[in-house]
Amino acid sequence: MSSVTVAALQTRFTDMMDDDIARVVELVEEAASRGAQVVLPPELFQGHYFCRTESEDFFSRAYPTTEHPAVLAMQEVAERLGVVVPTSYFERDGQHFYNSVAMVDATGAVLGTYRKSHIPDGPGYEEKFYFRPGNTGFRVWPTRFGRLGVGICWDQWFPEAARAMVLMGAEVLLYPTAIGSEPEDPGLDTRRLWQRAMLGHAVSNLVPVVAANRTGTEGGQTFYGHSFISDHFGDIQAELPSGEEGVAVHELDLAEATTRRAAFGFFRDRRPDLYGRLVVDE
Repeated sequence: MSSVTVAALQTRFTDMMDDDIARVVELVEEAASRGAQVVLPPELFQGHYFCRTESEDFFSRAYPTTEHPAVLAMQEVAERLGVVVPTSYFERDGQHFYNSVAMVDATGAVLGTYRKSHIPDGPGYEEKFYFRPGNTGFRVWPTRFGRLGVGICWDQWFPEAARAMVLMGAEVLLYPTAIGSEPEDPGLDTRRLWQRAMLGHAVSNLVPVVAANRTGTEGGQTFYGHSFISDHFGDIQAELPSGEEGVAVHELDLAEATTRRAAFGFFRDRRPDLYGRLVVDE
């Protein structure tokens, strides 16, 4: 494809699963009405970000992919509107639990799943209690509207993940997110760092980046929104401010990004023979 119109969704959540899924359906519909072909909801949009604390009760929120209410709802709206909806959800696979994305194509079909590779563990983000590290490897899917790569929240801080997906042919990188205040360090505002990390991926790989974050306060933790769409030069083309609910939409020029990616020579001049240290765990 020569271009694709993408959307990032941003909203508050009530912690009522049916209501929160219905709200995301409404935003998908709004994005599609504005011409979006790929619509990205935030991470784990089926309720509050439960990983703020460790509680065995929250495991009841996990479902197999084929039974998850969020996946089923996004399949319906994707098919009805003819849009792609990468869907973040709490996945149960037997006795294993993952933070996953189902790539729902414009036909409503699930092309496959990606399981979050990098699992954080810290105050307010205690994900290791709930999720196993993903075993899918990085994934890139040939959807109706281009080849899409997806990382989930903490994945977005790792340049290796972005580079791997672009090497696999990703034309756009998508990052569903749940990030905000740091409970143990209220003076630390990571919003600028969060954006800069992903804008660096855009520049270093000459690839557009889309990030969708939640907003609002949940249990004393404030999620700062600032969902955005960046072009392949790392210039933000659309953004939603903190506290605002809605849809950011922008048309991306994939043909120009492809040409620029070749001309800049980043992939021509790579030296994998020198990068062995990156895969040594010591």
